[in-house]
Amino acid sequence: MKRIVLTGGGTAGHVTPHLAILPHLLKEGYEVHYIGTEEGIEHKMMTLEGVQYHAVKSGKLRRYFDVKNFTDPFRVIFGAFQSAHLMGRIKPDVCFSKGGFVSVPVVIGAWLHRVPVVCHESDLTPGLANKICSKFAKRIATTFPECADTLGEKAVCTGTPMRPQLFSGSREKGLALTGFSGKKPVLMMMGGSIGAQRVNEALRAALPRLLEKMDVLHLTGSGNLEKSLNTLPGYRQFEFLSAELPDALACADLILSRAGSNAICEFQALKKPMLLVPYPKGASRGDQILNAESFRKRGLCHVLLQENMTPDTLYDAILKLMEDQDSLIRALTAAPPADGTMKVLQLIHEAEKKGKK
Repeated sequence: MKRIVLTGGGTAGHVTPHLAILPHLLKEGYEVHYIGTEEGIEHKMMTLEGVQYHAVKSGKLRRYFDVKNFTDPFRVIFGAFQSAHLMGRIKPDVCFSKGGFVSVPVVIGAWLHRVPVVCHESDLTPGLANKICSKFAKRIATTFPECADTLGEKAVCTGTPMRPQLFSGSREKGLALTGFSGKKPVLMMMGGSIGAQRVNEALRAALPRLLEKMDVLHLTGSGNLEKSLNTLPGYRQFEFLSAELPDALACADLILSRAGSNAICEFQALKKPMLLVPYPKGASRGDQILNAESFRKRGLCHVLLQENMTPDTLYDAILKLMEDQDSLIRALTAAPPADGTMKVLQLIHEAEKKGKK
């Protein structure tokens, strides 16, 4: 039986692409193992039928000063020994890494046992974990062509693996979920698994004017519901949606979102006009700003930088998005396919075959 080890974690964006390739791997007869941390989001998301989950130690890799910088390297080293032990026991044919700090010890453990590794980088510039992992990988798949150019001859632009369920949503079910009539355009706000506080606040402040022109479906992130708005006509809020997300996306005419790579590629594939408010550089390594700018240059989105965002500028930007809706849909339709599921699977198969020679 063929065996594969999947790894990646820390955020949902480092896990969801695994959910896209998993059905194909199981259908092809792979025995699937997932190596992550014990308490990370990957543990919750990958506790699935057909997946054997293994937990290892890891430490966060930071580019800034933190007291944990003195201890986390030892956690990474310990996790590498744990991963190497698991590789020796599982004896996988190939390892696929989606990035995040947990991937480093796992990829090193695979390399120690000469297990071929394929990595995937979602952002326009590689994160620190993938920069390290790339040295041990046979191939590196990327979402953006700019990233493939940066990473050199090992890299190939494939797009992002996407769950097929995203494309099976029903507008009617989405409207039923929200209680909207469908007579007004629907704006859907997504901030990621932990939400987007600044965007949440600006959107809520702009609601009185926005609701005159559209209905608003707001995915707030965990712990960010505002109960006082529950009875506001034309406004519906959820912390997050899982099984219902495809239906919610199907009923959305416009998207307001952060600029995480996986999310914006999904919006591109669904041909949804989007206004992106990327995380500012002070709150991240600046990857979302670069992601958003790449999409803007290709005419696939509008961008509002957080430092320029107020309730007034957000309101104006959303109206401009609605005004340009048709031209954005044309650009999204003409863009190269965003779904890289099959291309990533091809790289995994190629690495596996070369590893057996």
